[in-house]
Amino acid sequence: MVNIQPIRKEQAWQLRHEVMWPDKDYDYVKLADDDEGAHYGLFEGAELLSVVSLFVRGGEAQFRKFATSASRQKMGYGSRLLTHVLGEAERAGVKRIYCNARVEKAGFYEKFGLSPTEDTFTKSGKTYVVMERYFG
Repeated sequence: MVNIQPIRKEQAWQLRHEVMWPDKDYDYVKLADDDEGAHYGLFEGAELLSVVSLFVRGGEAQFRKFATSASRQKMGYGSRLLTHVLGEAERAGVKRIYCNARVEKAGFYEKFGLSPTEDTFTKSGKTYVVMERYFG
């Protein structure tokens, strides 16, 4: 059975490291403002398969460090988690949500109503584009 629930930041760190930056030190995946975020995990039974962190600041929100276990990608788990988090942001009264998407993943986010902006940057050898979505 699949379920989505709030998780501790430490749970998010483990999957972030494993999926996003396995070649970096463990501390590399920690965010300075992790204490200010809401962290969500998608579980199948007791196994944590996907994580994302949501940071709400006034009328805006950013989701960061979205990661799904490599063996479970392209199976819909991440899509379910992202749909949940977009709903959480909308219920919180956010007018705009955005993320820094790896350029090669932009098409995935477009399926959820996010549009690429002209803002791009490179970090640790990866190119990112800022993607955004506005709510009603």
